[in-house]
Amino acid sequence: MSKTDHAAALAAWLTRIEAMHPAEIEMGLGRLRVVADKLGVSTLPMPVITVAGTNGKGSTLRLMSGLARHSGRRVCIYTSPHLIHFNERIMLPDGLASDGQLCEAFDQVDRARGNTPLTYFEFTTLAALWLFAGCDADLALLEVGLGGRLDAVNLVDPDVAVVTSVGLDHQDWLGDTREAICAEKCGIGRSGRPLVFGEQDWPENLEQLVERMGAVPVLAGREFVAVPGQGGLRFVDGTVAECPEKVVLGADNLATACQALMLANVPVTQAAVNEVSGLALMGRCEYRHINGVDCWFDVGHNLAAVSRFHSLLPGCIGHRHLVFGMMADKPIAEVAGQFADGDVSWYLCAPDMPRAAAVDQLVAALPSQSVSSVHGSVSDALSCALAAANPGDQVVVFGSFYTVAEAWLAVEDGQSE
Repeated sequence: MSKTDHAAALAAWLTRIEAMHPAEIEMGLGRLRVVADKLGVSTLPMPVITVAGTNGKGSTLRLMSGLARHSGRRVCIYTSPHLIHFNERIMLPDGLASDGQLCEAFDQVDRARGNTPLTYFEFTTLAALWLFAGCDADLALLEVGLGGRLDAVNLVDPDVAVVTSVGLDHQDWLGDTREAICAEKCGIGRSGRPLVFGEQDWPENLEQLVERMGAVPVLAGREFVAVPGQGGLRFVDGTVAECPEKVVLGADNLATACQALMLANVPVTQAAVNEVSGLALMGRCEYRHINGVDCWFDVGHNLAAVSRFHSLLPGCIGHRHLVFGMMADKPIAEVAGQFADGDVSWYLCAPDMPRAAAVDQLVAALPSQSVSSVHGSVSDALSCALAAANPGDQVVVFGSFYTVAEAWLAVEDGQSE
C-alpha cells in the first residue's frame, strides 16, 4: 500500500473505533483482560513505568524519555490525547508509529476482541501494547488516560508507578475530593514496588493508601526533593544533582522523572539533567512566533494547570489577546479569573465537539468589565487575535486540548497567517 492508502486506511479505522462503543468512557478492566490475554499483552518484555496524575503527566513523560535516551535506552511511549495526528500517541524506539503499523495493530485487536465491546481508548491502548510487545525497546513509558485504578493502561503491572499530582478534575468519574481522586490515581501502584508521588502537597490519605497496597513510598519533599539554587535535586538513594536554574517543563517534573528512572535502574547523569532542562512539549506553555506576534499555547484545562501556566507566562509589555475555549464541565469562571488583572481582550470560541462550552457560557463566566468578542470557530478567534496584535503584545491560546489542537491545525493549514 502507498503512504496515501495507509493514511486512508488509518482514518477509516479511527472512524470505526470511535463508533464501536456507545459510551466514550467505561471504567473497568474485566473485559480488557480477556482481550489482552488473547493478544499476549498482559505483560511487556521490558521494564514499565506507568504515569498517572491530574497535571504534569505529559511533561514528566517527555523528561523521562529524554533522560532515558541520553543513557542509551531505547524507549517506547504511550500517551494521550493527541493534538494533531493520532500517531502522536504511540512512540516506538525509532519514531512515531506509522499509519501502516497502527492499522496492523488495530486489525490484531479487532481479531482478538471478537464480540467484546471496547471504547476508543481501550481499543487504542491495546493496540499500543501490542506494538510495544513486538518492538525492541528497553523501557516502556505508559500514561494513564483517566484516573488510574480502572484505566486501561493499568492492565500492565508497572515496575515503577508515578503519580505526578492530585487535583480536582473529572470529579464525575473520580470523586469530589483530593483524597478520593488520590485513591483512584494511586491504584496504579503495586505491592513491593515503588510508587513515586511528585507533588509536595500530599492528600491526607496518601501515606495510608500506599501502606495499604504494600507499595514502597517515594514521596516528593521526603524521599526526594527539587530545590533549584538550594541543594538542587536529592534522591532516595542519597544521590545529589544540580538543578538547572531554568527547567522549561518544571523542576518538580524533572525531579519526579529522574527519581522514577533511577528506581527503574536507568542511570541519570548531570549531563543528562542539563540537557533535558531545555526540553519543551507541544501545547505545554509552548511558544511560537507567528506573523511577527509572540504566541503561547497551553492545553491546561483545570484550575491548577491554568494557574501554573499563568505563572510561567513571561511578562507582557503590551496587550494580551486571549483565545479561550473550554469544556462545559470545567471551572470556567475560576480559570478565567486567573487573567482578571492586566490589559487583556478575550476572543471566545467553542472547539468543535459536543462537550465544549457555548460562547454565551464563556461570556457569562468572564470577570466583570472584560473586553470580549465571540467567534464561530477557534480558527476565526485566532485569526482575529493575530490581526489585532501590535508589537509587544501576546496572543495566548488556552483552556482545552481541543482549543489548542484546532489552533494548531489552523496554523498548519495557513488559515491564521
